[in-house]
Amino acid sequence: MKKFLIGLLALFSYSVKAQLLKDVSESIHGNFEVDAQYYNKDTAIGAPIVPQKILSNGFGNLNYIRGNFSAGLRFESYNPVMLGFDPRYQGTGIPYKYARYKNNFVDITAGNFYDQFGSGMILRIYENRGLLYDNTIEGFRAIITPLKGVTVKAMIGRQRVFFGLSPGIVRGGDVEWNLNETFDSLMAHKKTKVTLGGSFVSKYQTNQSPTLNEPENVGCFGGRANINHGGFNIYGEYAYKINDPSYVNRYNFKDGQGAYLTTSYAGDGFSIMAAGKYVDNMSYRSDRDQTLNAAMINYMPALTKYHTYLMATFYPYATQPNGEMAAQGEFQYHFKKGSAIGGKYGMEVALNASVAYGLDTVNLAPQNDARQFHYYVRSLRPGEKYFHDFNIEISKKINKKVKGTFLYSNQFYNKDIIVENSSVNIYPNIKTNIFVLDVTYKYKTGSSIRFEAQEMYTKQDKGSWAVGMIEWWPVSKFFAAVVDQWNYGNDDPSKRFHYYLFNIGFIRDAVRVTLSYGKQRQGIFCVGGVCRTVPASDGVALTVTATF
Repeated sequence: MKKFLIGLLALFSYSVKAQLLKDVSESIHGNFEVDAQYYNKDTAIGAPIVPQKILSNGFGNLNYIRGNFSAGLRFESYNPVMLGFDPRYQGTGIPYKYARYKNNFVDITAGNFYDQFGSGMILRIYENRGLLYDNTIEGFRAIITPLKGVTVKAMIGRQRVFFGLSPGIVRGGDVEWNLNETFDSLMAHKKTKVTLGGSFVSKYQTNQSPTLNEPENVGCFGGRANINHGGFNIYGEYAYKINDPSYVNRYNFKDGQGAYLTTSYAGDGFSIMAAGKYVDNMSYRSDRDQTLNAAMINYMPALTKYHTYLMATFYPYATQPNGEMAAQGEFQYHFKKGSAIGGKYGMEVALNASVAYGLDTVNLAPQNDARQFHYYVRSLRPGEKYFHDFNIEISKKINKKVKGTFLYSNQFYNKDIIVENSSVNIYPNIKTNIFVLDVTYKYKTGSSIRFEAQEMYTKQDKGSWAVGMIEWWPVSKFFAAVVDQWNYGNDDPSKRFHYYLFNIGFIRDAVRVTLSYGKQRQGIFCVGGVCRTVPASDGVALTVTATF
């Protein structure tokens, strides 16, 4: 085993694409990434003490393809895992490996795989390395195309939980039917495109509770439809889950359900989108006793704008699976070149609004029964407010060398619910006004300087913040940046810290190396509605990525 790992790491050291085998139908490719940080002691900002001083995350993917056959594996090592990631990621191993055969009729995988049914409300198996999130299934999956336009999936296996497997078994099937492809002689040239789908997923986990009669087989099913006509699109999905008591829902035996509807229209120079979501007791895991992001079968994205600026993501929102009503709307308009507002180069304007509420529920007193119902939904009226974000973003090219973006965002954040998952009023609701100015000056081909100024005004939590950043690309393969996050509005003058961060990076072909030094504030980091808590830290970090 050791000899194999040494050989694998030696192969990863090659960073350029190459045909390694004589047969042109054969190829080997992959990628690797190593992240490491040296942690300084900094009790002032609340940084945890790291006895090891250096922590690291690393992984490497290796894939082999020959004709219709492919196989691969991923080697991972956490020595130990870096701060901000679940400490149960500890050790070294190969948690992902697969063999796959695919032709025009059948697609069969043995080993680990990722997949998604519909929007993911019933099942979404995926990974995100930035969050160290990976809920891959280890087992078997078959995908067949019995008719033109019809795709049928079936799978069975157990989910990854860190370097082990969940005790629950996941079974599922999905059918998707593209009517236009099936009836191509009648609908091939129709402007209206219709796709229908239906899914069923079941998990099995033995009942080990001495007091509760926990169901061992928990099924979840649903249907969906997508209709597209010209620039108009509408997608709707509904899911229903039988009673599924778990740690997350306080072992509540109430059935769950979820609904998702989104519609959009794109015209000449503009687009409009509206979406709504209803979620009631839809946490679905292959291990009922897991918390945080472990053993999650399904996925419910937050209906909020995916901001990229630091202050706009300071208080990120994640879907509340125990109960939520949410909506989002967006309007984008492009002022054409030469118009009175667009000027010589045109201008982009985007208006976005999102809001999330709890459900209108009535709590029930606990009963002396092995099947307890903790609440019921009284009406479809919104309950307690959880979050809102109203924002406008304007992007404009000033001249051939200068372009800029302005963002204003007004946010409301219910910290008791989103962070503490508590109905007890411990923290005041946080209200913020956020301003961002982002200007890029491209002074020659492949060379640019970017300036960012951000400010978040709030009287709650830690008070107001300001951010300044300068990013310099003297050549296309090298960059340097400095960022300062200043908590100037903290009620405690001794905690009005500056969080400096210095970055330099180098890119050559498929290799990227980044070195940084500075302080990281404590907060929450989210990607696509999945979040992790990041503790404060001070130190030097190195990241190396490469593909071949």
